[in-house]
Amino acid sequence: MTSLYYDLHIHSCLSPCGDDDMTPANLVGMAYVKGLDVIAVTDHNSCRNCPAALKHGQEYGVIVIPGMELCTSEEVHVLCYFPTLEDALDFDSYVYEHLLPIKNREKIFGKQQILNENDEETGRVEKLLISATDISFDHVYDLVTKYHGIMCPAHLDKSSTSLLSNLGFVPPDSRFTCVEVHDLGMLHALKKANPYLNACSILSSSDAHYLADIHEPNHQIFPKSRALDDILHAIAKQQIPNPL
Repeated sequence: MTSLYYDLHIHSCLSPCGDDDMTPANLVGMAYVKGLDVIAVTDHNSCRNCPAALKHGQEYGVIVIPGMELCTSEEVHVLCYFPTLEDALDFDSYVYEHLLPIKNREKIFGKQQILNENDEETGRVEKLLISATDISFDHVYDLVTKYHGIMCPAHLDKSSTSLLSNLGFVPPDSRFTCVEVHDLGMLHALKKANPYLNACSILSSSDAHYLADIHEPNHQIFPKSRALDDILHAIAKQQIPNPL
């Protein structure tokens, strides 16, 4: 067993709300400077900056998980993590076809930049990535599993775009095994109100849209090894210690 400092919710400049400085090279470099071992790039409804981020992860020695922050038809945000870039990009293609046909307006929402490993722009995404998809929350588990990934409802303690804020409860037929809580001081109350969470791994990540917001090395996971499969297994199954 090994211990890894993590931040598993980071947006690049592909997300329209992400700062232009959140290039793949910059965000991976910042993770390295801060002493993080593993990060996930989780842009809104897209994985298209994951290839460049993984390349920089290899150079810096930072493990990069290809991921996405999916927005369901109920506007519930769900973090999705994948074991391979191929799985992530296949999932990206599926999600893009199920994204509402709303065109991005850059002057209002921001640019949606796809960058290569040299941080050069190679394209921009036309559809507005912060729109909802037509994928319902109760279909996410099976869908993500089809692409060999795991799902993690995002920022449960947030007053909007979270499972609890938008649905008001944890569906009784849920099968997810990990959740993200931004403020761990809320964890006890969340578990008391939602006993399902007692069996879940608890993550706490930054949801960074700016370089300075990427987490310091405060939170750890404990996989068997640094292999990505072991890391995802730890995220999904392990009861991560509460530092409070």
